Amino acid sequence: MSAEAQADPTYVGTVYPRDVDHMGHVNVASYTCMFDSATWVFFDRHGLGRIYFDGSGCGMAALSQTTTYRKELFAGDTVVMHTDILEVREKTIRFRHTLRLASDGEVVATSELLGAHFDRSLHRAVPFPPQIAASLRRHVPGDGE
Repeated sequence: MSAEAQADPTYVGTVYPRDVDHMGHVNVASYTCMFDSATWVFFDRHGLGRIYFDGSGCGMAALSQTTTYRKELFAGDTVVMHTDILEVREKTIRFRHTLRLASDGEVVATSELLGAHFDRSLHRAVPFPPQIAASLRRHVPGDGE
């Protein structure tokens, strides 16, 4: 487990019957909601929260997302998610969420995302501010910063 994954979880929750589809297991939309919630907690920890977005006129946008499902979840399961930063570039970040059963730590799903920092008025990607870039880079495995 990486240093980032040993930090506080970015999501903890319980699967409810409303999260289950007609097949009896958690549906794709519910997984996506869990990953999305974890993304905003993760961003906020690095200074990319509502106060920053409101004051800077910047935002974050998803460019790609690849989700892998490894084990079914059912109503009543409790889960915990951690987030690892894989790469930080001038205007983008690549990170991975790992969703596990709280009971035994078994990985049930992962989602790797590529996000861009962008100027909301210009509608184009712009560099991360230095303090945010530094916060993110401190958590990239093998990054010297």
